[in-house]
Amino acid sequence: QVQLVESGGGSVQAGASLRLSCRASGTIFSINTMGWYRQAPGKQRELVASINSGGSTNYSDSVKVRFTISRHKVARAVYLQMNSLEPEDTAVYYCHVWAVVAGPQFNYEDDFWGQGTQVTVSS
Repeated sequence: QVQLVESGGGSVQAGASLRLSCRASGTIFSINTMGWYRQAPGKQRELVASINSGGSTNYSDSVKVRFTISRHKVARAVYLQMNSLEPEDTAVYYCHVWAVVAGPQFNYEDDFWGQGTQVTVSS
């Protein structure tokens, strides 16, 4: 079906920047929405940012002044530029895609998750 591969995570000091990348591959007919979620230990997974096929974006209030989401439609990629990182940003970041998938005979709509990439911010 669809596979998502994330990269760009790491361990940084507070105030540093990271850029996360996610590329989708597989029998994709079209992508409706791409986004990033994160989950810290003991907390629920939360939406960080998303971008739809028309370019409209959505951000969590906690990151909207610091993070920027973008996409490359041809490459089927989504990026998250994270600036001014704080310790509270520490989490596993997951790429998420809502797409129309080309099946053997019929297309269908489904969502997919990446394996996650760890972001650790120390003070």
